[in-house]
Amino acid sequence: MVLSAFKPEDEIISADPVPWTTRPTLDSFTRALTVANFGRYFLNSVVVALIVVFLSILISFLAATALTRFRFRSRTTLLIMLLVVQMVPVEALTVPLFFLMRSVGDSVPAFGLNHLGSLVLVHLAFSLPFAIWMLRGFVAAVPVELEEAATLDGASRFRFLWQVLFPLVAPGLVATSVLSFIHAWNDFLFAKTFIISAVENQTLPLALQVFVKPDQNDWGAIMAGSTLMTIPVLIFFMLVQRRLVSGLAGAVKG
Repeated sequence: MVLSAFKPEDEIISADPVPWTTRPTLDSFTRALTVANFGRYFLNSVVVALIVVFLSILISFLAATALTRFRFRSRTTLLIMLLVVQMVPVEALTVPLFFLMRSVGDSVPAFGLNHLGSLVLVHLAFSLPFAIWMLRGFVAAVPVELEEAATLDGASRFRFLWQVLFPLVAPGLVATSVLSFIHAWNDFLFAKTFIISAVENQTLPLALQVFVKPDQNDWGAIMAGSTLMTIPVLIFFMLVQRRLVSGLAGAVKG
C-alpha cells in the first residue's frame, strides 16, 4: 500500500508491476489531500473514534466491576449474552439497525440517520461486549482484600473505584481502547449505511469512494488515502504500546 502510494500512475497500472519504483512521486498524496472536505472527513472520523473510545472505556469499566464484584440475579445469563452478541455477523444487523436509527432520529435527531451520533451508538454497541468481557478478567484479578483494606482506611466505594481499581486495570483499558479505536476508525459499512445525504458528516473511509470510478479507479490516490488513514492508528498505537502488550497478556491470563 505504501509503496504503491509513491508510484507514478503508469507503474501502478502496468501489465508487469514491480513492488518498488525508481521514480517516487507525491502526486497521489496531492490528489488525496485535495479532495473536497477532506479535512472535515478526517475531523469527523477523529470525533467518532475518540467518543467511542471514551464511552467504551467508561461504561465497560463500570459494567465489568459490577459483574465481578456484585452478586445479582441473571448475572450468568448476562455474561453468556455478551458472548452470543459477538457471534452475530455485522452484515446481518445492518438493515435492522438502519430502521432502528431512523426511528431513533424521529425522537432524538442527533442520533438519527445522517448524524455522527448514529455511528457513535452503533460502534459503542459493538465495542462494549468485547470490552466488558475482557475487563472482567482484569477486575477479577484485583484481590477483594485490597478493597476491604481501602474501606477500613475510610475510602468510599467511589474513591476505591477511581483511585485504586482504575489504575490497576489500566493495561486492560488501554487494550480495549485500541481495539475500539481501530473498529470505529476503519468503519465503512455503517458510515455508508447511516450517512446517506449529509456529505458534511461523512467519515474518512467514505472519502476514498471519490477515487472509485466506473471507467478507471485512481489506485494511486486510493493507496495514498489509505496510507494517510493508517497514520493516526499508528500514532495512537505507539502512545499506548507498552500498556497494550501487558494488557493483552493480562487478558489471556484472565
